[in-house]
Amino acid sequence: MSVDEETISGQLRCEAGRVRVQLEREIGHPPEAVWRMLTDSVCLADWLAPGTLEARNGGRVQLDFGNSGMPIDCRITECRPNRRLAYSWSSGDAPERPLIWELASQDDGTRLSLTLLLPQDELVPIACAGWDAHLEMLLAALEGIRIHFPAGRFRQAREVFQGLLEEQLAA
Repeated sequence: MSVDEETISGQLRCEAGRVRVQLEREIGHPPEAVWRMLTDSVCLADWLAPGTLEARNGGRVQLDFGNSGMPIDCRITECRPNRRLAYSWSSGDAPERPLIWELASQDDGTRLSLTLLLPQDELVPIACAGWDAHLEMLLAALEGIRIHFPAGRFRQAREVFQGLLEEQLAA
C-alpha cells in the first residue's frame, strides 16, 4: 500500500437506493479562509472548476469542467457563512446529487466535512475518488499552490472506494 492509499478514507453507507458518502479533512486554516475557497468564484478555478457561485440561499452555482465532466447548474439550498453550504451536484434533468460542506472551527484550524448523496450505481467509486482528488487540490490551493488534478491519487482512491462500496453492498 502506498502512502497516498493510507491517507485515502471516507465513510459510505447505502440507504434506500442511494449512497451517503462522508469525506473529512483537518485543515490548518480558519473557517473563513476555507469558506472563501468554497464560495469565491476566483478561488473555485484553483481547485475545482471555473465558474460562479452566488453564496446565498437560492444563489446559482455554475461550474464548467470542460471535457472532464458535465457542467453544473443548480441552486444553493442552504448557505450559512463559514459553517454550511449545500447544493446539488447536477444539472438539467440529471439525477440530484446533493452535497453539503460543513466547517467546524478547531484550535488549529478547521474540520471540513463533505457529505454526498449519490445514486447507487457503478459511478459511486468514481465520484468519491474525484471528490477526494479535488479535496487534495483544495488543500494545496489553501497553501497558495495550484496543482493539476492528481490522476494517480484518483486511481488509488477509486480502488479504495470500490472496496468500501462492495463491503456495504455485502453487508
